[in-house]
Amino acid sequence: MADTVLDVADLEVFYGNAQAIHGVSLTIEKGELLSLIGSNGAGKSTLFKAICGMVKPRAGAIRLKGQNTARLSPARITEMGVAMVPEGRRLFRSLSVEENLVLGGYVGRPGPWTLRKVYDVFPILHERRRYPATALSGGQQQMVAIGRALMSNPDLLLLDELSLGLAPVVIKDIYALLPRILGEGLSTILVEQDVTRAMAVSDHFVCMLEGKISLSGRSDAFTHDQISAAYFGT
Repeated sequence: MADTVLDVADLEVFYGNAQAIHGVSLTIEKGELLSLIGSNGAGKSTLFKAICGMVKPRAGAIRLKGQNTARLSPARITEMGVAMVPEGRRLFRSLSVEENLVLGGYVGRPGPWTLRKVYDVFPILHERRRYPATALSGGQQQMVAIGRALMSNPDLLLLDELSLGLAPVVIKDIYALLPRILGEGLSTILVEQDVTRAMAVSDHFVCMLEGKISLSGRSDAFTHDQISAAYFGT
């Protein structure tokens, strides 16, 4: 357990009287990339929100490096080492690329990620660091969102719909950079609609269906038909 970064146990999350997460349990180890797959409405985004403290579970535990975070504020959870690249990127429209990146480091966590390193991984951001962040292309904005999250030097990085709305060539370029991004022992959970791509880059996967885990295991341990059945509930 010493290398377990995240341990989610028997999690139950409700929106009012509607249950969104039913007894979900998962773990992720240091340096592991876990893909979280499932159709729209399966509960993936709710699980991310619970991990980040944006929604509070009714039951179960979320432990970050052994400490239960289920009742902590999102700001405190960020300080403890969780960062999310949200669906749709959600950059600050009034700020430049560099200002968006610098904001990611406000928590002051020590670690390898600095402006220089972000610019080393994403050179185009250095060239356009004075541009308004929203003046960039979709792929470049996604790079800013990733860089902003990395600037907090997290232990756990949550990537929500990494390729959403991006051209195939841009998606390929961003995925090609993942080994450099994860090379510092960073643990990552990836939500991705492209199941084939998600399975190809991950160590393990969790498939969710109607708020429950329908299948999980090593990414190379199941056939396409098994994964499809878990995904669609057939």
